[in-house]
Amino acid sequence: MIFTPDHPPQGTIRDWLNSRAADGGTAIVFPETGEVLKWAALRDTAAAMAQAMYNQGIVKGESVAIIHPNGKDGVLAIYAALYGGFRATMINLAAGPDAIAYALEHSGARFALVHDSQRETFAQVAPDGMQRLDPARGGAAALPALSPDDHALLMYTSGTTGKPKGVVHSHSSLLAGGWTTAVAHALAPEDRGFCVLPIYHINGLCVTMMGALVSGGSLAMTARFSASKFWDQADQAQVTWFSVVPTIVSHLLHGAASPTPALRNRLRFGRSASSALAVETQSAFEARFGVPIVETMGLTETAAQILSNPLPPGIRKVGSPGVPFGNEVRILDAALAEAPRMQEGEIAIRGPNVMREYLNNPEATAQTFAGEWLRTGDLGHMDADGYVFVTGRLKELIIKGGENIPPREIDEVLYSNADVVEAAAFARPCPRYGETVEAAVALTDGSGQTGADLVALCQSRLGKFKSPDIIHILDELPKGPSGKIQRLKLSDLIPAPQAAE
Repeated sequence: MIFTPDHPPQGTIRDWLNSRAADGGTAIVFPETGEVLKWAALRDTAAAMAQAMYNQGIVKGESVAIIHPNGKDGVLAIYAALYGGFRATMINLAAGPDAIAYALEHSGARFALVHDSQRETFAQVAPDGMQRLDPARGGAAALPALSPDDHALLMYTSGTTGKPKGVVHSHSSLLAGGWTTAVAHALAPEDRGFCVLPIYHINGLCVTMMGALVSGGSLAMTARFSASKFWDQADQAQVTWFSVVPTIVSHLLHGAASPTPALRNRLRFGRSASSALAVETQSAFEARFGVPIVETMGLTETAAQILSNPLPPGIRKVGSPGVPFGNEVRILDAALAEAPRMQEGEIAIRGPNVMREYLNNPEATAQTFAGEWLRTGDLGHMDADGYVFVTGRLKELIIKGGENIPPREIDEVLYSNADVVEAAAFARPCPRYGETVEAAVALTDGSGQTGADLVALCQSRLGKFKSPDIIHILDELPKGPSGKIQRLKLSDLIPAPQAAE
């Protein structure tokens, strides 16, 4: 099957993987282990694993939890679920025990593909009756026919309520997510992307994995990002582009390592997504390394990319995530009508890459759409050239290192302590992570609880990454006329700690 810039991909992921296997060539290299995964071997193994899954009692369209870090086994697990016609349910390993347990329960999955390193996590949080699959148990089960409209992916994202929402993508919308990336970045079979972001996030899964599948290119994949090894790994793997988040751009900029002249000449671009990239950081990176950074914007609900700056020599407007590729973008006014150019409103998206629904949540699904347009919850305006500039968020998500952290989820953990009368988590600007997490509480009179005690509580429930770095104890939290805590005032009301970056 052939990638064309003018039309979204047709067919299913099984069709595309079969086509790539027939063409031959390398799919993914793993610099840390030296492993090489060919397209044909990837397809054959995925097909055999899918047959084994049917032999163990899974039915078409059923959720299958995938609890894997980046690596060969994780790639095979994802493609096995997609190839077999199951709903690949990606579990965010950084989400903390509560969120993982919720996703496993809410997804309705009866079975999970579990990496050896995640067995303990699975044992702690898996719902009663959920079973680990044995992907080696083969058989001659026939695979059912698939349709582009069949469910392919279930990935959980978080909102201000604190309850993660399960985003459902079909084969067609998932392939379209890879296609929008391939169109924007003119990906070709000779391109090799560098995947250092988790494949249980939409960026790692769609931008790199689906982008390579649709374009016929290949990937280099590492278990995680390493600032000290990044350039050496990219050089060794002969990558031509990479996808990162602003935190990584900053880490590389402030690191001692640099690309070799050969790598610098080979790299066509790097792309940044997940949150706004500081103008100063982008300019300094390009000046130091000579590698252009293309700022983009995407959502889980849109199979990643919705906006991108053009590649050089096209006009890249620093401070803007760019223009739409493969989908349409408009700015909605308060009446949900299209706003004129330069007027601020809510950014909305329409296109083949838009999700099908939030699983088992028709109310949230209905609220997210205005007709055919998906409402992003982000505020922005569009200039005369069609470039979008993001000016704020309607939602109160904290974005730390590209990871969305709903403050309400932290609030609920704090409120589980009987001495906590009022609680609100909030974002603190941070040059390293974009934002870090803090919280403020008011306690009962005479309480002996300390901020450190409450931080420990959060870490036990949510994991260290999502927990506040510091919790401030106040007499009373600021409130509006209705008595609602004014979360967004806290970072201005409370002085930044001396140790904060």
